[in-house]
Amino acid sequence: MNKNDEVEYCNLELRFDRMHIQNLIKDLIQEGYSLYWSESDSLFVISVRTGRKLIKLRFQRIKDGYKLVGDYMIRDARLSEWMEKLIGDMRGHAVVKRFRDRQIIIENILFGEVIRLVEISGYQQKVLYQKGPLLSDQELTKMFYSTLGEERVRDRRMEVDEELDRLSDALARGDKQQVRLSKEKLMFLRKELMKLEW
Repeated sequence: MNKNDEVEYCNLELRFDRMHIQNLIKDLIQEGYSLYWSESDSLFVISVRTGRKLIKLRFQRIKDGYKLVGDYMIRDARLSEWMEKLIGDMRGHAVVKRFRDRQIIIENILFGEVIRLVEISGYQQKVLYQKGPLLSDQELTKMFYSTLGEERVRDRRMEVDEELDRLSDALARGDKQQVRLSKEKLMFLRKELMKLEW
C-alpha cells in the first residue's frame, strides 16, 4: 500500500472477548503505536495515534463479549495491514474501500475471505473477482447483516461434539451398531459444515 493511499473500513462485524482486546492492545504496543484506552458500561475504546491523527477503535459491549463497530478511515499502511489481518484472523465481515489517485477498489469480505472485488474508475465499474454466483447488492447486504449462517455453523459444531461423545461411549461399550450410526451422522455433519463454511 502506498503511504498516500487511504483505506476505509465499513460495516465491520468482528466479535471479541476481553482476552482478545487485551491481546490487540499488546500487539499495537509491540508495533510501536502510542495508544490509550477507556471503558464504560457500553463501550471499550482504544485510541491509536498515527502521526497527527488519532483513530478511536470502538468496541460495543454485547451479551457474550464485544463487537468492533463504526467506520474507520486509515492512512497508515502498517495499521491498515494490521486491520486486514485482524479481519482475516477473526473471520469477520467488512467492506474495505481503497482510494488511489482517481480509482477506488472495493473488497467485500465475508467470514474473513474476499468474496467480491470491484474497481471503480470515474463512472466505470468493473468486477475483478466474484466468489461463487454473482450476487446483487441487496443480497450482499442481507448476507453481511445476517447471523443465520454463523448460527447454523455453531449449531452443527455442537452436534458434532455431541455425536463424538456418543461415538466415544459406543466404542467403550463395544456397541458396533451405534459406532456405525455415529460415523454416518458425523460424515453428514462434516459435509454440512463444509457447505456452510465455504
